[in-house]
Amino acid sequence: CHRSAWGKWSIVLRRNPDAIHIGLTATPRSFEGGTAEERKEDEEITANNLRYFGEPVYEYDMAQGIEDGYLPACEVIRREINLDLTGVSREDIERLGAKDAITGQPLLVAEAREHYGAPSFEDIIQLPDRVKAMCQDFFEMLLQTGGPHQKTVIFCTRDSHADAVASEMNNLYYQYVEKLKGSKAQSPSLKPLNSLTLEPTDVYAFKCTASVEGSQYIADLRGSERSHFVATTVDLITTGVDVPILRNVVFFKYVRSPISFQQMLGRGSRIHLPTNKLMFRVYDYTNATRLLGKGFITHPAPPPRPPGPPTPPERIIRVEGFDVHINPAGTYVVTKIDDKLSMVTIEEYSQMVASRLKEEVKTVEDLRDFWIDPQKRKELIDCLPDDGRGLRLLRELKDQREYDLYDILAELGYGITPKKRSERVSALQYKHSDWLKSLPEKTRSTLFALAKQFEEGGTEELENPYIFNAPEVVKAGGLEALKVLGEPKDIILETKRRLFAA
Repeated sequence: CHRSAWGKWSIVLRRNPDAIHIGLTATPRSFEGGTAEERKEDEEITANNLRYFGEPVYEYDMAQGIEDGYLPACEVIRREINLDLTGVSREDIERLGAKDAITGQPLLVAEAREHYGAPSFEDIIQLPDRVKAMCQDFFEMLLQTGGPHQKTVIFCTRDSHADAVASEMNNLYYQYVEKLKGSKAQSPSLKPLNSLTLEPTDVYAFKCTASVEGSQYIADLRGSERSHFVATTVDLITTGVDVPILRNVVFFKYVRSPISFQQMLGRGSRIHLPTNKLMFRVYDYTNATRLLGKGFITHPAPPPRPPGPPTPPERIIRVEGFDVHINPAGTYVVTKIDDKLSMVTIEEYSQMVASRLKEEVKTVEDLRDFWIDPQKRKELIDCLPDDGRGLRLLRELKDQREYDLYDILAELGYGITPKKRSERVSALQYKHSDWLKSLPEKTRSTLFALAKQFEEGGTEELENPYIFNAPEVVKAGGLEALKVLGEPKDIILETKRRLFAA
């Protein structure tokens, strides 16, 4: 019953007066921050809900959802733009010149403001150099975190800004594809960063706003595996759009309203098990994440003023020639602290995980005993911050994808040097060679095949009920080869024990 859809849901309730009426909304009760116009819009959203249902009888916020494991872990990457720190002065405009953004006609310096602050960028002053630098910076980070084929939404200031960002992201992508093709021509054995490449006729980035009926592209953003990877929008995707596969939420837009920020952030907060999406990233170029966890408390609206003559719209100008630099401003993990969403550094989050781990498990030997027992391991992971999803996020942030979670915990809690899964498999073969040689040949071959499954997918892979259907395991001897020694689960348990002792 959120988004003031009174005319839609009230009919159902009126037609069923004797039924139990339960209203569900993702809209908070009250709000803090933003302009008077934004606060008015926020307050109107809840008006019909409260009028009909009264005060909420139960609240379940995003912080609790992350802690309980229903929502994915979230990494925040903050960036700092030199031009946003200084703003644009009239002296800058006099030095570089300015044009009317619509007509292209030169602008007199006297017609410009004395100073343009960052929130006005791409709204009343267009800065193509800034757009280009931000897109380049973001695209490079995509390449560092898995490649350009990640479903992404970029929130922009206005339609013209969304157009410019989509165009620049497409240019960067096609340059990337051509460079990749050139590299393969020179070295045919060279593998691309991602096996998926698009032809220039395909859509990589696209504008998704109300002015172009952008909702028609939502299905492509959600479902297409070969196109429509980056959506640039203003506010169309803030509510009512479910794209579980979305991996990145990007703020190129200055946001003042906490409710708008929460709704934008919510676009990424879906778990998607088919693609193993258990985390998402927020790229913050405009300090939007300052609103994270901010209390929703309404300030009294100012008394209405008598209407005056309409103010003519301010002229939108365009200035080029700036030297734009973008610098890191910190990487954070979103977690629950004191019952609200907060951001902590990777180091602080690591300490939180280590502290909680050592409360439950005193030594690394105890950790090993917990880890090889599926039920004990699950209980241990569940008691870690954010239901263990933060642990997987830490592995990602520390670029330790080739390590089992056991090694991540052993290093965090007890200072044990971590080993890659491949290193543990190799160590099993030479450190426990006497044990392996004592086994029947097919049993030994099957254990080697199972160890390879561990190398690919970690501990959980050894407990996958379909592991004995894997072609390599079947070829080696399969389940029957383990049964000659007794219960297969006991043999696998012993193998796990030796893997983590290796």
